[in-house]
Amino acid sequence: MAVFENTEKMYTILGALFNKLVKDPAVGPQFVEANIIIKFAIDNPSGEIWLSPHNGGEVICGPSGLTATIDMSLSGDTCHKFWLQEVSMPVALAKGLIKAKGPLPKVLKLLPLLKPAYEAYPSIAKENGLAVADK
Repeated sequence: MAVFENTEKMYTILGALFNKLVKDPAVGPQFVEANIIIKFAIDNPSGEIWLSPHNGGEVICGPSGLTATIDMSLSGDTCHKFWLQEVSMPVALAKGLIKAKGPLPKVLKLLPLLKPAYEAYPSIAKENGLAVADK
């Protein structure tokens, strides 16, 4: 069974995470400055999440009229494992768990900015009923 029981639950959890990230006083301005639009095409459950530098950083859960700089395709389970730090971006890319189109050096440059998201995700997931092992 998939970690996220449906698209709405996935949008609630990942939307909260990404909103926290783009609104973070250290991370948000750096993301906006990078001036890239990231599309996460997620399956199982199916959905799209967009991160945009517009309006000081915004998160769109669902289809949008934007053009992605980076297009990431992955499963909901891989997404969950990534935010729990159970799989790293380089390993996930190498194993094909995450497929990325676009200028990857731009994405890899943003990885150090993800620390607040790694710290926030377990509690956001738990608050929304997902089983998360304590570290």
